[in-house]
Amino acid sequence: MEIMKSFKFATTLFASTLILAACGNSDDSEESSTEDSATEETATDTEDSTTEESAAGELQDGTYSLEEKNFDENGWRVVFDMTVDGGKITESNYDYKNEDGDLKSEDEGYQEAMSEKVGTGPADYLPELNNQLVEVQDPSEVDVVSGATHSSDSFIKYSQELVDAAEEGNTEMIEVDNAAAE
Repeated sequence: MEIMKSFKFATTLFASTLILAACGNSDDSEESSTEDSATEETATDTEDSTTEESAAGELQDGTYSLEEKNFDENGWRVVFDMTVDGGKITESNYDYKNEDGDLKSEDEGYQEAMSEKVGTGPADYLPELNNQLVEVQDPSEVDVVSGATHSSDSFIKYSQELVDAAEEGNTEMIEVDNAAAE
């Protein structure tokens, strides 16, 4: 019985010592933890900027253009220009044109009909896609816009083609035979 009491006392004393030791150096631990966090953040920031730069490769300054050759079943075809300045995408202009040369993003009837049906229209999702590309600098990082999945997928695919051209410095118009895919 006496051995049991001694064992309990020793166990309690040992546990208390560990707890006090852990709490006793909390200031040093917090400083060290804060320094480690700052170092990790700096390393992460460096990795992020390196990843951003290397994800798209070395882009050559210029304006890169892509057009679909054929009109879709609704009478539209993609027209897309991307500007690179200082090795960064500074402007993205993805839209659709009809046979009259009108832009889908400016077609109020199309905007209204699509918005009523799926909750978004070209005046909403086209600027969003264009802005995302300029912001993230990498087509694979552009998010698909809900309600405009087909246009988002085309945007991502075509913007990658323009980025590839910019890596080569090839400013010739890219013509996409979109009828061949159907």
